[in-house]
Amino acid sequence: SPPPDGGYPGGNTAEGQNALLSLTSGTWNTAVGFASLKSNTIGTVNTAIGVNALSLNTTGINNTANGGNALYSNTIGYQNTANGVYALFSNITGITNTATGAFALSGNTTGSANTAIGQGALLYSTTGGNNTAIGQLALQANFAGNSNTAVGQGAMFQTGGTNDNTAVGAGAMSQTGGDFNTALGASAGTGFFGANNTALGAGAGTTETSGSNNIYIGAGVVGPGQESNTIHIGDNLPGDPGASACFIGGINGQTTTSGAAVFINSSGKLGTLTSSARFKRDIKPMDSASEVILSLRPVTFHYRSDTMNTPQFGLVAEEVARMDPSLVLTDKEGKPYTIRYEAVNAMLLNEFLKEHRKVEQLAKNFQFKLAVQQKQIEALTAGLQKVSAQLEASKPAPQMVNNP
Repeated sequence: SPPPDGGYPGGNTAEGQNALLSLTSGTWNTAVGFASLKSNTIGTVNTAIGVNALSLNTTGINNTANGGNALYSNTIGYQNTANGVYALFSNITGITNTATGAFALSGNTTGSANTAIGQGALLYSTTGGNNTAIGQLALQANFAGNSNTAVGQGAMFQTGGTNDNTAVGAGAMSQTGGDFNTALGASAGTGFFGANNTALGAGAGTTETSGSNNIYIGAGVVGPGQESNTIHIGDNLPGDPGASACFIGGINGQTTTSGAAVFINSSGKLGTLTSSARFKRDIKPMDSASEVILSLRPVTFHYRSDTMNTPQFGLVAEEVARMDPSLVLTDKEGKPYTIRYEAVNAMLLNEFLKEHRKVEQLAKNFQFKLAVQQKQIEALTAGLQKVSAQLEASKPAPQMVNNP
């Protein structure tokens, strides 16, 4: 073993007490600092700068440790880079890891292909691989999860063994237990424990916990929590002004021949009206319930915001609400906002069918009376013919008169 000072055969350099102490045939190693590369025997092209840096390395190659106790436990792992005190401290056999920052990837033992940049990034990761953490404490508590990406201070801070998640933004997905989730924005998706959720915007999706397949787009956009297969775009919470307009390209001027009308309720939920009996209860005839439409007042008008002054035709929500509140939808303040024209149409159909049945009955009555009258006429005609025949038969025979 070379003495702890200077350059030595095989392109090795050792500076510091016990540096490269156990070297046998290893080459092109550089050890600077107390006990740096102390156990290295045949490992090659390793660089250790700092007390105990790569101290337990025996056969590992192409490792770089810069900082006290950096890559301390590495034995046979190779192509690892650790910059910062205790960076990759516990790594034993993991390979191709990069850790920059104090305690970055400190707990990694066998995980490979991880990248941690920032103090405490991937701190407690042990066996997980293919993770990327950029930012202080990013992916700090990821123990065995794989293929996660966290960018931002505290991003994916508490994750456990989750896989294939992406979080960008300070505190994004800070407490996540699910897989295949994506959060972009500070504190976005902080509680995702389901799978395949997406949150775009600061604070988006923060109320979601165990649901899956949800999408939240917009700063502060959230749902009720524990929902699944739901899309929220834009903040529309009660009492929150939220967005005042929405523009979506590629729709206007496009024709579809087999679709259904889309409706929106006062909370911003989009959907279509289902007609199948599978989704209905309390089904009964409309009867006289539709007669309220006979009291409605159709009007013509112009929208105040319409600079084109386009003529409009319809009803006034306030007037309809006085007649039947169930035909009116309200805004977030509870004021009449729009009319359920689809319900009005169904009521119009009911009134039309009622009138149609009346007309049909009148026609039947008329046909019946007409048939009766026809029979009466036929009977009278037959009687008249009989009387005429009798009169003809009762006429005296004509007498002959002789003229002298």
